[in-house]
Amino acid sequence: MARETGKKVIAQNKKARHDYSIEDVFEAGIVLTGTEVKSLRAGRASLVDGFAQYENGELWLRQIHIPVYDLGTWTNHEPRRARKLLLRSDEIKRIANAVKDTGVTLVPLSLYFKDGYAKVEIAVARGRKSYDKRQAIAERDSKREAQRLIGRRNKGVE
Repeated sequence: MARETGKKVIAQNKKARHDYSIEDVFEAGIVLTGTEVKSLRAGRASLVDGFAQYENGELWLRQIHIPVYDLGTWTNHEPRRARKLLLRSDEIKRIANAVKDTGVTLVPLSLYFKDGYAKVEIAVARGRKSYDKRQAIAERDSKREAQRLIGRRNKGVE
């Protein structure tokens, strides 16, 4: 069978981009068991409560929910177990230095297969206040309105 190519998104954490101000984004591999991979290939996962944590020179992904594989037996995995992230040592050091600041956390943004390997996109993020969220929404709406007017002007419709 030919090797899988391209990117297949399994789960996204859309709320993270709303609740946090994203400072830096990293792509990391994940250490998974066989039934976890099969469950992910079925397109089942949730990043809602997930976060990453720096511990003893390693990064761990916690509270990610990968449901039990339906056809699995006694070898099935625990749905919310901690999963090790695979990054280069210089990236781990950069993340560790960034997380030392107060108010900074590691948030998973998306979980996907890239060329057959399970990957997670994690972000160094700073929490937003409610007024920051409103400001970001107003900014996005004004940009959308400006783009719409530019498009109308280019089409000759006023």
